[in-house]
Amino acid sequence: MSTATPTDEIYERYLRKAISEINELQHELLAIADETHVPVLGSGHPLADIFLLKHTPQQAEIAEGVAFFGRSGNALLKSLQRLDVDPLGIYGTNCLKFGTEDNTQATPWLTRELHIVQPKLLIVMGDASTCFLDGLEFPLADPLGGLEMGVLHRFTPTIEAIVTPDIDGALDDQAAKTAFWNAFKALGPWWAELPPY
Repeated sequence: MSTATPTDEIYERYLRKAISEINELQHELLAIADETHVPVLGSGHPLADIFLLKHTPQQAEIAEGVAFFGRSGNALLKSLQRLDVDPLGIYGTNCLKFGTEDNTQATPWLTRELHIVQPKLLIVMGDASTCFLDGLEFPLADPLGGLEMGVLHRFTPTIEAIVTPDIDGALDDQAAKTAFWNAFKALGPWWAELPPY
C-alpha cells in the first residue's frame, strides 16, 4: 500500500533544493569576484511568489553585496507595507550582478535565478530591465517591452508580470515616484487574490 507524500514535505524538498541552487550560484559569483568587482547577490525567499527585478546595482548594494539594499529597498519595503504584501514572499535581484559586466555574461545568471525561484509574479523595473529580460529568450516567454505599465501581463504560462518605471530613477523626483507607485500598486490586488498555501 503506497501513501501519498504530504504537501508540506514536498514543499520542504523544493525549498531545500532551491536554497542549495541559490547558494551554488552565489558561490560561483563570489569565485569570479576580485577586489574591484564584488557581486551583488539576490536576496529574499528562494521560492518567493514575487520576483523583483531591476537592472543595475546602486552604490549601497555594491557596498553590501545585496540586491535592493539601501534607498530602493527601503522604498520598496514601505510600498509593500502599504499594499499589505508580506515581504517574506519576495525575492529581489539585479540583471547585472557586478554592474560592469555585459548582458551576454549576465544573462545565464538571471535565467538560473528565475528557474530556481519559479515565481508566480515578476515585477520588472524600468526599460533597461525589460529589454534585458526580453533578451533572455526565456522558454515560452512573451516579450514585455512596450507594454502598459502597472497592468498584469502574461510572461510565461506560469509567470505573470507587471512592468514599472525604474525605482532607482524614481527616488529623487516626485513625478517619477508617483509614476512608479501608480504602476507598482497593481501588486496589491494580485497579492490579495493569491490563494494561501
